[in-house]
Amino acid sequence: MPYVGQRHRLVEGRRKIMGQLRYTPDIHLPGLLHARLVLSPYAHARVRSIDTTAAREIPGVVAVLTARDLPDIVPSGRHRLLLARDRVIFAGQPVALVLAESEAVAEDAAERVTVDYEPLPAAVSMDEALAPDAPPVWPDGLPGASDEAAAHGADVGGEEEKPRASNVAQTVHFTRGDVQRGLEEADVVLEYTFTTPWVHQSYLEPHATVVQPDLATGGATVWTSTQAPFYIREEVASALGVDESDVKVVIMPVGGGFGGKFILYEPLVALAARAVGRPVRLVLSRLEEMMAGNPAPGARFEVRLGAKRDGTLTALDADITFDGGCYPSSPLGIAGVLLGSYYRFPNLDIRGKEVLTFKASSGAYRAPGAPQATFVIESLMDELARRLDMDPIELRLKNASRPGDPMVHGRVWPSMGLVQVLEHLREHPAWRARAEARARGRGIGIAVGGWPGGTEPAAAACTLHRDGTLHVHVGSPDLTGTATTFALLAADAFGIEPEKVRVIVGDTDTVPYAGAVGGSKTTYTLGPAVIQAAREAREQVLAIAAEELEAAVEDLEIVDGEVRVRGVPGKGIALAEIARQTMRFGGKYPPILGHGRHAMTAQAPGFCAQLAEVSVDEDTGQVRVYRLVIVQDVGKAINPLAIEGQMIGGAVQGLGWALFERMVYDSSGQLVTATWADYYLPTAADVPEEVDTVIVEVPSEHGPLGARGVGEPPVVPTAAAVANAVRDATGKRITDLPIRPESLVL
Repeated sequence: MPYVGQRHRLVEGRRKIMGQLRYTPDIHLPGLLHARLVLSPYAHARVRSIDTTAAREIPGVVAVLTARDLPDIVPSGRHRLLLARDRVIFAGQPVALVLAESEAVAEDAAERVTVDYEPLPAAVSMDEALAPDAPPVWPDGLPGASDEAAAHGADVGGEEEKPRASNVAQTVHFTRGDVQRGLEEADVVLEYTFTTPWVHQSYLEPHATVVQPDLATGGATVWTSTQAPFYIREEVASALGVDESDVKVVIMPVGGGFGGKFILYEPLVALAARAVGRPVRLVLSRLEEMMAGNPAPGARFEVRLGAKRDGTLTALDADITFDGGCYPSSPLGIAGVLLGSYYRFPNLDIRGKEVLTFKASSGAYRAPGAPQATFVIESLMDELARRLDMDPIELRLKNASRPGDPMVHGRVWPSMGLVQVLEHLREHPAWRARAEARARGRGIGIAVGGWPGGTEPAAAACTLHRDGTLHVHVGSPDLTGTATTFALLAADAFGIEPEKVRVIVGDTDTVPYAGAVGGSKTTYTLGPAVIQAAREAREQVLAIAAEELEAAVEDLEIVDGEVRVRGVPGKGIALAEIARQTMRFGGKYPPILGHGRHAMTAQAPGFCAQLAEVSVDEDTGQVRVYRLVIVQDVGKAINPLAIEGQMIGGAVQGLGWALFERMVYDSSGQLVTATWADYYLPTAADVPEEVDTVIVEVPSEHGPLGARGVGEPPVVPTAAAVANAVRDATGKRITDLPIRPESLVL
């Protein structure tokens, strides 16, 4: 493997920095109309009437659509709510859609749509929604939950029947042993309540969709910024009432997703395009993204943990509540599983519920549910180490789950590197020099966390072309450098330089199926199919070369772009020549076409341990992170350069969880932090002076060459590590994220 394991720049990097990559907002079609949403200012209100007269009178306005202009489809997902019909259930819910010849005209017209609302009581907080007299978000019965958790690998079971309480969308319950007895046997019992906020994915490119209707079939062609093109095809076809083959989704570059770009407004845009018979483009503004997107949900954890004096864990008792917003979609189950499965608890009782409130529905955000649960359990393990005067890494190693140990939902841990990343962190110079850091007035905190990994079937194809390049055809958008990864895998499997490999991402009509990009599964699930396709293409090439060179296949090798006979200098045939003989009139060989298909059904968890070194200003409470150490098990580092980028990027997003980001709603359900002026994101100035990455390789049994997914794990333990470092520096246990300066000086 001359290329796998080496550091390679991203194949699309130059096009990106040169501004040559076309994103969805760059799509312009003849007759294109621009769409603008009319959003509700109320969290809960009855829609008495909508007057579109003034808007329609503006020159350039083609149509103003309301719910009455669209089919009344069952709202089996947030993306099927379309436009509010009789009632709005969150501030920011679309009630009308303006279609105009330009964006400026559409925006002006949207401001002139007059909606008569009758405000209704709104339960904005979880406690308000759980009150006996709370107004129900769905008075006529709860809708089904979203499928996105399963697509991320976060579908873990444990769900109980939906309770009768109108705003409780789902409950989970995981038990083992006798938790009360375990608490009674404990020498130390910790009891805390932790909260985590709503957090937005804050991708650079907003949601963007262009739809060209097909008037002959009733279908459509869709260009959209999505992580899930085949899911988009399925849902748009369902909304239009046509066969999936009548909908084509062009797989576009995605300017950031982080779990928030599976599907949202694509069905609405498709229905609007069909209604007017012209192509329609909707690009959300940043305000609309914040108000009407699908951010990560807030949560509350009420937890008791028991342990013996020697550090042996005896019990975990937890009550988890997630705020799902207006639609069932929170990562409740996976949060409960991770909370109780990192460590060996002989007795546990984990109860959880998802509560619906009058806010926008929640969605996935990089390792959904994991940063929240890890903040809780790792804060408790840190506090326990302090109470017992034990080394925090040794305490974790004493209790850490190993492969074969049970998880809380009855499954067992497969091969994974939880122990190994802790051991590598223990040997890192930053941990060994912690006394010196403390002498400078800094705090040191560590944490570990992981992600179970996603599974899904996938297929790929390889073709050899007359210029000697190998084309790899996949149905997966490249969000994180996976095109470069596939090029390296194909290069080694075929025997060609990566520079001669082209990864082709087309549309759902022309590329084989691949699952959604999410859950750290793209390389893990699609990589084996790429290798298989490249190897099959290689076999076809060698068979042709053997006939042309009159040699046995086993005596051939591919070197420097040609097939050679081993040990016979000068006897060979160029790959380009082989391809030409398969792609010409009168050719006697069939074209080179390798196929690969694989159904990945086993998960490969990835773990990351981190160390944070911080200072806290005594007067202002300002936290400054000086150093982050990121130790991650990646199974096999196919492209270490890209992996390090994922590790650093994930940890910086973790700093957002720890110190800056939270969506704040007032008592009426209005989003107070609705712009980036109010919603603070980590900037370059907030990145620590020192960021160390340590790649650990504990091979997966199933991943390509042993690789595991790498995208999710690095965001998981950061908030906990920073909170533990703040505890080390100040003596204050952080129980609420983000860590606010005022909480450290009062």
